[in-house]
Amino acid sequence: MSLNHIRPWRNIERRKSRQIMVGNVPVGGDAPITVQTMTNTLTTDVKGTIAQIQAAADAGADIVRVSVPDEASSRALREIVPEVSVPIVADIHFHYKRGIEAAEAGAACLRINPGNIGDEARVKEVIKAARDNNCSIRIGVNAGSLEKHLLDKYAEPCPAAMVESGLDHIKILQDNDFHEFKISCKASDVFMAAAAYQQLAEATDAPIHLGITEAGGLMSGTVKSAIGMGNLLWAGIGDTIRVSLSADPVEEVKMGFEILKSLGLRHRGVNIISCPSCARQGFDVIRTVETLEKRLEHIKTPMSLSIIGCVVNGPGEALMTDVGFTGGGAGSGMVYLAGAQSHKLSNDQMVEHIVEQVERRAAELDAAE
Repeated sequence: MSLNHIRPWRNIERRKSRQIMVGNVPVGGDAPITVQTMTNTLTTDVKGTIAQIQAAADAGADIVRVSVPDEASSRALREIVPEVSVPIVADIHFHYKRGIEAAEAGAACLRINPGNIGDEARVKEVIKAARDNNCSIRIGVNAGSLEKHLLDKYAEPCPAAMVESGLDHIKILQDNDFHEFKISCKASDVFMAAAAYQQLAEATDAPIHLGITEAGGLMSGTVKSAIGMGNLLWAGIGDTIRVSLSADPVEEVKMGFEILKSLGLRHRGVNIISCPSCARQGFDVIRTVETLEKRLEHIKTPMSLSIIGCVVNGPGEALMTDVGFTGGGAGSGMVYLAGAQSHKLSNDQMVEHIVEQVERRAAELDAAE
């Protein structure tokens, strides 16, 4: 339910970038901003890695990254790629041969850190493997692993050093007539990352992968990512994102979509609008929302649900959502459907009835497409 056409102040004008392909997923240009995550299983645990990739895909991940630290992992990639439904990015560090092996094993993209992949000749070999195997490349600059000459020049990691690193590596790819690349310049410091990305966005038309690296645990990492990436996305910067969390990869996917949904940049599943609860609430708002979030995880259709504890703001919110419930008194509340008041409902029937109404509304919206 987008109101951007009648509320122009909600529109975000995205930065113009080239479009590349990561497998069958377009990144950049006018393509939707994609959501990524990364597995944390041992890649050599083929069954476990496949299961984690599929769980992330079921949660909505468009692309999944897998670490390839050794030759055994390269071999495992040959078994993993045919069994999953999303493109795989091979994460390559230190040894350029892993990049060559990953491209040959079916990776859709290679993530290379210019600070630790080796000299230019080795990078050229990786480029050739990528080209020969229809594989794109992500230049992954990280404040924690910048090249020594840049650290000597700038004395410490900083936005200018990160951007110079990225542009140097872009030149290597372009000098080798390779243009299927995207770029990131991540830092754990929100200010440093945001400044680097702003400078990078002005210096290149390459698709940009956004991320605040080593952001932290589920709560603190989500907050840092939402602040850092949210401001950049609001400014139109970013073509694909990863919320880096010390948490289950599925949580990264969920948080990524929540950030995009809050800005109206991507819509997937039920957007629950709920009050924080207070003494006016006619039912237990917090417990109800916690239950509904779990019960409605299976809904993929973009739609809105308002759960408001009282009649102060409830009716107004419900008029703008697909399904709504506003607490009243005497153990009952009002159900709203498609932005209109519909019928009263007792609180003890609320959860089951709302799930039923959301599922019905999702089916209607799907049929209308």
